[in-house]
Amino acid sequence: MSLQLPVYLRSALAGAALALSLPLYAQPIKIANIVELSGAGATSGTNFKNGVELAVKEINASGGILGRQIATTTADTQSNPGVAKGLATKAIDDDVFAVFGPVFSGSILVSMAETKRAEVPNFTGGEAASITKQGNPYIFRTSFTQDTAMPKVARYVANGLKAKTVALIYVNNDFGKGGRESLAKAFEPLGTKIVADISTDQNQVDFSAAVLKAKQSNADVVFVYTNEEEAARALRELRKQGVTKPIVGETVLTSQKVIELAGEAANGAVAHVGLTVDAPIPGMRAFRARFEKEYKYTTDHNGIKGYTGVYIMKAAIEKTGKLDRKLLAQTMKGLKVSAAQHPNVLMDVSFDANGDLDRESFLVEARNGKQEVKQTLPALAAK
Repeated sequence: MSLQLPVYLRSALAGAALALSLPLYAQPIKIANIVELSGAGATSGTNFKNGVELAVKEINASGGILGRQIATTTADTQSNPGVAKGLATKAIDDDVFAVFGPVFSGSILVSMAETKRAEVPNFTGGEAASITKQGNPYIFRTSFTQDTAMPKVARYVANGLKAKTVALIYVNNDFGKGGRESLAKAFEPLGTKIVADISTDQNQVDFSAAVLKAKQSNADVVFVYTNEEEAARALRELRKQGVTKPIVGETVLTSQKVIELAGEAANGAVAHVGLTVDAPIPGMRAFRARFEKEYKYTTDHNGIKGYTGVYIMKAAIEKTGKLDRKLLAQTMKGLKVSAAQHPNVLMDVSFDANGDLDRESFLVEARNGKQEVKQTLPALAAK
């Protein structure tokens, strides 16, 4: 005697069987873009977001990853760590494969606890050294850690400029305090001392007192380490007060947004940057052209961070041969990606066991509205 199932149940079972038999490319790879689109981090977050979305557009147009398209969602942290944490939880509830962002160190330090708990790979543009010092196996940078970047710029200050003393103007948040600590540590073996340690606030408007302290210290170099808008205000005030000592920074100081906001006051400022669209690399110049065509403006390093982060994820997934979050995280540890084999990573890059990356970087000078590359610095592993 055969069992005859009701029509509605036969239809339901047939539909379930069909869904299970659908090819993998019918099921998108979901990633969440959790970034600063408003508040103090709007410039950084918007550039990062646009870089991620440009990479996704290109990858989908070329067939996706392992034959599957990428589907993205974007959410605004409002440059608020509490909001970032909530958005990370929502992304996990939505069963995303990976999270990109936040960019601000204070936000990623809070939100990454959620992605770690859920074992979701998290790619961030945050630079605070503490991000990768907490034993989180699911966090990966798309930028240098401060502990990698600051020794490079410290050597330029001590050996290139022959500076013995530095006046440091920094922002009093996780990003600024982490940079201050890394810079001071980098200066120690070089014999250079911070003689004016000047703390400023996020969103600070008036830099006259801070600059006056730096000026009165008579330090050989003024080092500025703040967020974009504050850096531009500091540069304008430094020029206004007639400071003629070299002005140096790390990445943000000569970013495109700062150069635009500071105008002529930015001329001559020098910074170490991990990424720049003005790098003398054909692939980087081609990326710049594609980005400008898509968004009608020139990105700073954050756009490159977002863009290369997606392509690094793609390279890691293709190396594993399947979509598995834990396997991806394991593969990222010690991963080396060659630009010859994966052109859209733009530069050869490698990752260590903490999720920190290593690659070439640049010393640049702000001049006539743009960055001019003064020197290409080798990856630490190449030294």
